[in-house]
Order: sequence, then structure tokens, then C-alpha cells
Amino acid sequence: MKQTTNRQSLNLTALGTAYADGSLRPNQTLETLYSRIAAYPDPNVWISLLHEESVTEQARRLEALSPKEAAALPLYGIPFAVKDNIDVAGIPTTVACPDFAYIPEKSATVVERLQAAGALLIGKTNLDQFATGLVGVRSPYGPVSNPFDPAYISGGSSSGSAVAVSAGLVSFALGTDTAGSGRVPAGYTNTVGLKPTRGLISAAGVFPACRTLDCVSIFALTVDDAARVLQICEGDDPADAYSRARPPVTQADSLRYGVPKPDQLEFFGNGEYARLYAEGLALLEKLGGTRVEIDFAPLTAVANLLYEGPWVAERYAAVKDFFDAQPDAFLPVIRAILEKAKSYSAADAFSAQYRLEELRQEVTPLWESIDILALPTAGTIYTIAEVQAEPLALNSNLGRYTNFTNLLDMSALALPNGFQANGLPGGLTLLAPAFAEERLRTIGRAFQQLRELPLGATGYYLPT
Repeated sequence: MKQTTNRQSLNLTALGTAYADGSLRPNQTLETLYSRIAAYPDPNVWISLLHEESVTEQARRLEALSPKEAAALPLYGIPFAVKDNIDVAGIPTTVACPDFAYIPEKSATVVERLQAAGALLIGKTNLDQFATGLVGVRSPYGPVSNPFDPAYISGGSSSGSAVAVSAGLVSFALGTDTAGSGRVPAGYTNTVGLKPTRGLISAAGVFPACRTLDCVSIFALTVDDAARVLQICEGDDPADAYSRARPPVTQADSLRYGVPKPDQLEFFGNGEYARLYAEGLALLEKLGGTRVEIDFAPLTAVANLLYEGPWVAERYAAVKDFFDAQPDAFLPVIRAILEKAKSYSAADAFSAQYRLEELRQEVTPLWESIDILALPTAGTIYTIAEVQAEPLALNSNLGRYTNFTNLLDMSALALPNGFQANGLPGGLTLLAPAFAEERLRTIGRAFQQLRELPLGATGYYLPT
């Protein structure tokens, strides 16, 4: 396996080893990171960057702990970031809309759990306004460019979080995922994107997009890192009416992976992404997997419900009072989406629910013949200029393989899956039923080891 010096990388194993043997201290990591952040060519990654002095003071408190106390903190000295729709006490939450910004008195439950585990928050990252979009350009703070080529999109809405991890500015970052926002940016930045089961991570203190569908997601350099962060974050929370505890789940021993029929695959003219997908499937076979063709049509029909049906009205419900009072505070593309959302009736909402349940009946038997779905994370990638010229249609294309996931209560893991000839990355996403994160971790870990790709855009490789 290709490898560089682990201690120069920000993956959790590398940092944990260096802290444990005394060759590195959290404050030294912070000094390196703030230098990297200052030198990074795209300042649009961040909306709020914490002052180095305040984070350094937190690191000093960690360094004052005894070895036994430090060892009890599973994320001791690990730097992270959060998407700016997640509350951090005393720091503005803007949701990429300056006129809407508020300063929370209390941090989101997930942030509190991470900090209690010893993690060091560096800042809050840019996003598509009100987490509406899969492109990463719908922000008054500017588009977040791809770390491999600044002319291209980084994906959204969790654009800043994905790029912060890929560029080696933090070890992991939190995003959110309603329609694919925790997966598409991972595919475009060569990072791991874990979208857990709905409610597994508390959304208390997370400003909603579609509250019934929203998931807090995790961007990391490795599958093991994402799984470790999930273990700390997850758990029932009385402050979130939609939170759920993990029930006992039996992990499947087989690896039957479902793929759409050839005529149901769509790469929007991108032969390079088609090649990468084929390579990813070949690796699953090398891991002992059995390919099973499935009918993707019911999943496409579910995906279409998300933005072509009344679920978009749930986005309007989240911002109704502010939108009605200050519609001009919204970017034109977001304003157009929310204006459309106002036209749906309660009867439309019920009709769509009925249709969703009909489609669920068609999809559920799939799990009798397969253990996971293996799909392209996205069918292609676009330049920032292309998306700005045609914002709605191109954004819709990016959700082809993601939009159905939360409506059907699936878990998902986006994996790095190689590079186009022009150096831009592509991703492979594994999906499974609710609470199957351990199954995804096991397969994803083996896949990442076999693929032997660099970690994000850092140039470092998996630790042994």
C-alpha cells in the first residue's frame, strides 16, 4: 500500500499516534493548520473562522491533562469544522444568508458531544444558502471552488465542509444531508462522506432544510475516521423529536451489490465518470461481491418527488416568516424555489405521501436480493460557470443518484473512486437500509484500502 509519513497527515490515526507518543502537541497542530488556512487560495471555504488564540487556549487545557485523562478523550486534539447551519454558542449561524443570521446561546447537541470528546472546533463553513442545492455556488459568501481545479464546483450544499477536509485544513467536518449534500461534495473532493440513518445523529441546534428528512453528515479522510466520529455523535436526544437510538442489527455476511440496468445509468455525456463507476464495481467484485441488476425506475420516481413534489414546501415552512417579510434577502435561485413551494396545498402533501408509500412497497423487496446498492455518487461534474448559467437543470442532474435516499430512510457512504484524465475526482456511493452503517463501514474500509488513493487533496495516503 502506498504510504507517506503518517504524522504529517490529519487522519485520526496519524494524529492520535503522534499525540500519544509525545512527538506532537495539539497546539503545534493548530499552528500548522492556521498557516495552511491563511495560505489556502480560496477563502470562500469559511464563513466564520474562530480566532487562533481562542482555539489555542482550548488546546492548552487539553495539554494540561494527565496522560490518563487525555487517553479517555477519543478525539483528543482533533481539529474539526461544522457547516454554518449548525449552531455553535456565541458564533453567528448564517445559513449563508447574512440578513437571517442569529447568535445561538447553546451549541448543537452534536457539537457539544464532539467537544466533550476532546475535538477542537476551527470554524464554520460555507454552504448553498439555506442548504438548498447540490452545487456549492449558491452563497452570498462566494462559490467554494474544487480543490483539484478552481474552475469546477465542489458540490453542495456542504461545500465548505468537504473542501476543508480535502485540503487538509481540518481532520473531519460536519455537513448536513437532505438530498445528497453529505455525499455529492465528498465525491467531488476525494473525501469520505457518511450519511447516517435519519435521526441517528441529533439535529437539535441544526437549522432545518426539510426537518423530516435532514441528517447531520460526516466528511473525513478515511472510512474509519468517519465511523469513529459517528460513534461519538450518535445517540438518542430528548431535544430532537426526530432522533432515534440504534436498534440491534445483524450484519449480512454476503456482498450482493445492486446496480441499475445499463439503460438506466446516466452520466450526462461524461465517459470518464462511466469508466470510474465500472472500475469501482470491478473492485467490489474483487472483494468477493456479486453483481445484481435491479430496476432503478422506482428509485428515480422517489427522487423526483423530492423537488417536483410538495416536500419542497417543507423548505418554505422552515423560513416562512422570514421569507414572507424579506424575500429579497434570498438569492434569486433560492427565492424561485421557495416561491414555487408556496403553491402546494395540504392535499398535495397527502397525495405525495401516498405515492411515496406505493413506491416504498416496490423498493423494499430489493433488499431480499441485495445487501447494498452501489451507485455513482454523481453522474458528472460541472464548472462553476456552467452551473451559474443553468442553475436549476444542472443541480437536478447531480441529485439523480442521491435524492431518494432520505425519503426511503437509507444509510449511505460516499467513497473516493479515482480520477478523471483531467485530475478531477469521482465517487462511488454504497447505500443500505436504515441502521446498516457497520455494514457500509466494513465494505467501504476494504474498498478504500484496495483503491489506494491519496487522502483528499493532501497527497497523503492511508496509514497502515
